[in-house]
Amino acid sequence: MKKINVFLAIVAFVALAVSCEKADPYGYTIKNNQIVYNTPERPADQQSMLGFAAEPIENVRVGLIGLGDRGTGAVWRMPFQEFATVVALCDLYPDRVERAQQVLEQLGAPRAIHEFSGEEGYKQLCECDDIDLVYLAVPWQLHTPIAVYAMEHGKHVAIEVPAATSIKECWDLVNTSERTRKHCMMLENCCYDFFELNCLNMIQQGLFGEIVHVEGSYCHNLDPYWDGYQGDWRMIYNRAHHGDVYPTHGIGPICQDLNIHRGDKMDVLVAMDSDAFAGQAIADKRYGDGAYEYANGDHTTTTIRTRKGKTILVEHDVVTPRPYSRMYQVVGTKGFANKYPNEGLALGGSNMEIVAYDDLDAEEYMSDNERDVVMEAYKHPIIAELEEVARKVGGHGGMDFIMDYRLFYCLHYGLPLDQDVYDAAEWSSLVELTEVSIKHGSMPVVMPDFTRGEWDKTDGLKFATAE
Repeated sequence: MKKINVFLAIVAFVALAVSCEKADPYGYTIKNNQIVYNTPERPADQQSMLGFAAEPIENVRVGLIGLGDRGTGAVWRMPFQEFATVVALCDLYPDRVERAQQVLEQLGAPRAIHEFSGEEGYKQLCECDDIDLVYLAVPWQLHTPIAVYAMEHGKHVAIEVPAATSIKECWDLVNTSERTRKHCMMLENCCYDFFELNCLNMIQQGLFGEIVHVEGSYCHNLDPYWDGYQGDWRMIYNRAHHGDVYPTHGIGPICQDLNIHRGDKMDVLVAMDSDAFAGQAIADKRYGDGAYEYANGDHTTTTIRTRKGKTILVEHDVVTPRPYSRMYQVVGTKGFANKYPNEGLALGGSNMEIVAYDDLDAEEYMSDNERDVVMEAYKHPIIAELEEVARKVGGHGGMDFIMDYRLFYCLHYGLPLDQDVYDAAEWSSLVELTEVSIKHGSMPVVMPDFTRGEWDKTDGLKFATAE
């Protein structure tokens, strides 16, 4: 009888395991000492969004949800956009809505037609018939739920970073965008910074040769800023989670350099973190000694290998007093670029004739003057067009303005967006993937393919134009 009971227990356990796997199509299994995520089949009522272009919109009617620091910054930039108008504003607190209205008035723009507030205000905004795009600047945990609701109600969405905090949320964005045929763009502004865009242009013109390795990071001491997050949401998230919880500033531009899901894909990820030395001290200071155990390591390091044999290094650190860095770096067979702490280039003269520098073996950067000549000669067309007005309007030096402009430009002319829903999912997926790797002793993770096998169907990243 005892053997029968043991046998029945084993059968029940196996059945439970199978049931759990079926219940979580976005979960993972461990095979051959690797964490392997499921890639669910595309439902019959969905189509790929690769290269998708929506019908042109003459004037993009924008509804902004979340009017804190980032949302208010977006309000300031909107009156300078020729293809968009703010028609709706929403925040948890009505006084923030009125403050945003006053910003519009101050800049000579009309007040928004619709005002919403409270916990259900976002639903009322998304249900309006006279809105084309919902622009989200709310805490991370609300990004995906509100974005899904907006797309389900016929709106394109633009989401602050990261777009999602779990693999399930990444798939929710992909599936909803594919099913509703609505754009879902993550507002990764660092892809529009001047140095990064100019380097991308040089990469696409072959100056770096074959790209071998890239690096990116978000290293930013947030000690002066923790109190600015409503309800302490960012500190709460960090004290509860391991991993790179804010990866997209670092990984976004370098994924574009590697044509991720446009000819290559991220295959395998490994992450590890330090102990929470500074993080725990910050938590003790904020809440009292021992009140909370601060989960996230002070420094998280993630390495990724792509299908075509390239490597990626991404880092996250928001608690140590190191200088700000996004660590942008490109290593090619014929050249090298590095942005932090100083913008540096080392490019073989055989690739160009505009400067005399031709000494890659000297282990030195080209001079600042030579670098500036090269950057001017290979200035990205978007920078050439928008740099002057972007610097005037501002937003992290102008890259926020360029990001908004490109979004509205593409919607106005009915063009594919620079960043699609697969970018949003791939870059945001590191939030969960790094945590899972760390919790399993830095075990390798086979990354999900959000394109469902179509990662090599597009030949490189292109910024669409109406010409």
